[in-house]
Amino acid sequence: MKQILLSVLFVACAATSLSSFADAQARPFPDPDMQQIYQRLLPQIEKIPAFDHHAHPGFFDDPDVDAMAAPPDASAPVRTRDDNPELIAAAKALFGYPYDDFSPEHAKWLVAKKAELKKQYAGTAYFNMILDKINIESSVANRAMMPDYLDPKRFPWVFFADSFMWPFDNERETARNPDEGVFIPLQEKMLRRWMRQENMSKPPAKFSAYLEFIVRVLADNQSKGGIAMKFEVAYFRPTTFSDPTRQQAEDIYQKYVSGGVPSEKDYRTFQDYIFRFLVNLGGRRNLPVHIHSAVGIGDYFNLTQSNIMNLESVLRDPRYRSTTFVMIHGGYPLEREAIWLAAMKNVYMDSSFGELAQYPSAFKDTLKMWLETFPDKITFGTDCFPYNQVLGAEESYWLGAESSRMALAAALAEMISENEITEARALELAHGYLHDNAVKLYGDKVR
Repeated sequence: MKQILLSVLFVACAATSLSSFADAQARPFPDPDMQQIYQRLLPQIEKIPAFDHHAHPGFFDDPDVDAMAAPPDASAPVRTRDDNPELIAAAKALFGYPYDDFSPEHAKWLVAKKAELKKQYAGTAYFNMILDKINIESSVANRAMMPDYLDPKRFPWVFFADSFMWPFDNERETARNPDEGVFIPLQEKMLRRWMRQENMSKPPAKFSAYLEFIVRVLADNQSKGGIAMKFEVAYFRPTTFSDPTRQQAEDIYQKYVSGGVPSEKDYRTFQDYIFRFLVNLGGRRNLPVHIHSAVGIGDYFNLTQSNIMNLESVLRDPRYRSTTFVMIHGGYPLEREAIWLAAMKNVYMDSSFGELAQYPSAFKDTLKMWLETFPDKITFGTDCFPYNQVLGAEESYWLGAESSRMALAAALAEMISENEITEARALELAHGYLHDNAVKLYGDKVR
């Protein structure tokens, strides 16, 4: 009898244990309750004040919104075109736009409404008001220079560092294709601005003095509120960086600083050294390094040569372990591979542009995969940009924020329904992605 009782008890315990394991086991498919979970999560996610890690705020006629400009007639994915009907919803939500199209006559209403609000919200108040409407606490201004109409307390500045790699005669660089004919002269312009900032009219004669000039620009920009430096280098050349010596770079500098068109090999070697010099300097100055890591504008952007995985040798280099890297746009459309770079403690992923190029139904798959992998290393961004006089940074702010929140709620609802996380954990992850991860990265710089 005793043996029978023990057997019964063992079976009962085993059944209980198996039931517990079953409750804890993630499921491969969501339950029918996923829609209800989404409806519960979305209002709570909408209440989280966001830290927008990547944006280009500004008015349409401000030339400093970016250090670059789109080439004429460049192709764009359908959702980022200014005829996207979702932008009508943005205008309605932000400005009470009364029409269902952007015909020229109706668009005049929106232009006039914005002009009226700019007078009502003078100085820095206008864009602060826009952030308040979409519940964004702070928005990183990725701009050539900061204007007086953006509040530095709400818009931390990230400045551009690419131009230091183009100090020579760029005839060959500019002629490579029509896109570079637009991009490279803008890098030359940016370098001239940095030189004027340091009271210089031309690059110094000595390489050591050129490096000192770079150090001074970074220090001055930090003193002006710069929280990070940004590279758009993928637009101009392959993102594979060799590891030349200082002497190699110095020899090339001395050869071309007074004139002459560098060979592509020489220019790339020089640029490789300057890029690594800046990356190392970022670690020494506690200045995070933002790198454009996704497909880009223009019809000649080479996705193969700019593949985010090309940067792995730099990101995993032990010499740069004190440098914080932010992979702007998360390597899209290679975001599945890119997230594994975030295994490095000093590498973060920014999701901006992905939420604009994709609709929420697709973007939620990206977020779900990221949240299941390194949820503490991913950050939210709108990639807002002024389209034109009618549709400005305001509407793209709204579209980026709304798309991200919907996709986030959908991704977390699916994870809950598949028994991967609890609802409480889902809201922790939402706070991390929308706000806490990026704020922790910068510390007192953005508080």
